[in-house]
Order: sequence, then structure tokens, then C-alpha cells
Amino acid sequence: MATEDPAGLEDRELRGSDGETEIQIRTDRELCIGAGMCTLTAPEVFDQDSEDGLVLLLRTRLPRTAPDSEAAHDAAGLCPAEAISIG
Repeated sequence: MATEDPAGLEDRELRGSDGETEIQIRTDRELCIGAGMCTLTAPEVFDQDSEDGLVLLLRTRLPRTAPDSEAAHDAAGLCPAEAISIG
């Protein structure tokens, strides 16, 4: 399975321990071309594998209002391979 959805929560609204809604971040390493836009845009959320240069997901969930949440959305929009999805 290429898409990372470790918690299996793709279609549910997520809530953190404080009740705030969260976004779910998923990546597809099979689509990733290693451009690194995600890492540059949201380094607290994404990294690149030192072996193959492909995306590594550091955080799968973020509060909707967190600054990193906006950066993750920006990174998804900038990904030339469309390998990042946010729900």
C-alpha cells in the first residue's frame, strides 16, 4: 500500500485530545519525485529520505488552526507530483 494512512481514519473528522478538529496528512511515495518542495515549505511536517530523496511524513495529524497545518496545505499545493493529500 503506497498511501500512508496509519490510523485508518481517511473518511472521519478527526479531533485532538482538546476537541479541536484536525487534518489528516497522507503521502504517496510511489508518486513522489523527490522535488523537495514539501520539505522546504513545511519542514515540521515533511522530510526527505536520505537514501532515495522521497518524502517522509513526520506528522500525520495536525490541529486545523496550527501554523504547520497551513504550511502542510501549501506544500500539498506545491507538490509537482501531487503526492500529498490532506483531509
